[in-house]
Amino acid sequence: MSHLAAVRGVLPEHTYAQADVTAAFADVLGSVGSDRALLERFHANAGVSQRHLALPLERYWQLADFGAANDEFIRVATELGSHAVTKALAAAGLSPRDVDLVMSTTITGLAVPSIEARVAAEIGLRDDVKRIPLVGLGCVAGAAGVARVHDYLLGHPDDVAVLLSVELCSLTVQRDDRSVANLVASGLFGDGAAAVVMVGADRAAALAPGQPRVVATRSRLYPETERAMGWDVGATGLRIVLGAEVPDLVRANVRGDVDGFLADQGLTRADIGWWVAHPGGPKVLEAMEEALEVDREALGVTWRSLDRIGNLSSASVLHVLADTLADHTPEPGSWGVLMAMGPGFCLELVLLRAAD
Repeated sequence: MSHLAAVRGVLPEHTYAQADVTAAFADVLGSVGSDRALLERFHANAGVSQRHLALPLERYWQLADFGAANDEFIRVATELGSHAVTKALAAAGLSPRDVDLVMSTTITGLAVPSIEARVAAEIGLRDDVKRIPLVGLGCVAGAAGVARVHDYLLGHPDDVAVLLSVELCSLTVQRDDRSVANLVASGLFGDGAAAVVMVGADRAAALAPGQPRVVATRSRLYPETERAMGWDVGATGLRIVLGAEVPDLVRANVRGDVDGFLADQGLTRADIGWWVAHPGGPKVLEAMEEALEVDREALGVTWRSLDRIGNLSSASVLHVLADTLADHTPEPGSWGVLMAMGPGFCLELVLLRAAD
């Protein structure tokens, strides 16, 4: 098994109430009259009260094109990513020189060299560190990244690995796009980063007491759902694809997939003491509650994360995981499920067990 040594989230310093973001983005999007009323309604129904943004609000309409936005992405992502990794390593009692593998995920900007390479230079990772950038997984990548690091550590039980997620969703808002998807996204998504430090079984004895371990993982890809979520890439950058069918896909598939996954481990949903779900938005979370047959408080940490910071794409589920472990310490020996959905359309499940 692999073990979670530390999980830490970081956020940009620019914090705004949802109403302030709505007013500013209405100007960026050129929304007036009925268009502005629609934008305000979508933002008010997003379940978000405030967000942290990569840039001061007044900077967004000064970005001339995709190149300018992407330059800001690289700058801020490197800064936030470095902070997240050093913070998580310090919490685990480790240093950058201890890291054997670093995996990064982002879907809100393009960087070659990739973000983890820039972070490696910034914080002093070893020059023989192994790097794996994950691209294209979107919101599911926080959970999928934990699963893929787990796969690596099964074969390298003496290693230390770091998963880094950096998402700056605000830099992708399209100013010429008045589609429902863009209006919804401009009210739902925020900016932030998170890092997870994981160690193989042979390093687990050195961990602080109480750290959970990864027991099993499962990936599920749903056929003919490619247009449910993702990006269209064009001259103006990343134009969001966000289908109305996503909650229905959750209702139709999640219960059976979770039950099958747990059954293979000799468990049922009744055995799960804590759920760590990606905050995809109010309709998605309500569909998740229905699929899992749980009450709202079972996903309470997720709902509160959505309210406080918005949907951070791949980083969100890692913020929820950090909040769960820090503020709602799982009972020793209890079972938890980390889960997220994203472009594909797909589901990633990670079975966790709190230390005895």
